[in-house]
Amino acid sequence: MDAQKKMNVAVLASGRGSNLQALLDAEKRGELPCAHIALVISDNPEAKALQRAQAAGVEAVFVDPTPFKKRRAEYDGEILKVLRSHHIEFLVLAGFMRILSDVLLNAYPNKIINIHPALLPAFPGLHGQRQALEYGAKVSGCTVHFVDAGVDTGPIILQAVVPVMDDDTEDTLSARILQYEHRTFPKALDLISRGLVRVEGRRVFIEEDPEQK
Repeated sequence: MDAQKKMNVAVLASGRGSNLQALLDAEKRGELPCAHIALVISDNPEAKALQRAQAAGVEAVFVDPTPFKKRRAEYDGEILKVLRSHHIEFLVLAGFMRILSDVLLNAYPNKIINIHPALLPAFPGLHGQRQALEYGAKVSGCTVHFVDAGVDTGPIILQAVVPVMDDDTEDTLSARILQYEHRTFPKALDLISRGLVRVEGRRVFIEEDPEQK
């Protein structure tokens, strides 16, 4: 399948972009046969994610949030203009440190996914790994979910479980969870792009992969 027939995907990132790199690497290895990373957008001009995109030959765009201050909807409107100009069909949030407004949520219903470093619904928001350690959880992990108007509250697509060791720090647990994020995120995008994911209310159903029969 050539790139023109694939689902056009944009990745929104604010920082180092390690999950973006995992997606780019997965596409390069042929593990995203029905998805194409066509665009990377950041709200941070210094984001390493922009450099990773450029190195991979993917268009990288900085959308400056400064003129909009707390006017989220107007800022998301600027992002939407860029997305539409690139014919983007699906959004992936990879460390994008902003809560989306209805402008983007309504433009891409059930077409935005995020990854969170905890087993939702436990420990949403910032520092999920630290929350797990402070609570004394015996397992943590990561969750890929659809994005809705809440904070890490959308329907869950995939989860990976990571044991919490007695001597774990926030850094060691984060590093171990990140390894699973790099595998789980591309897998979720692959399943969605091949039409194997169905959403009914809060429940997400993954259909049997015909290629695995």
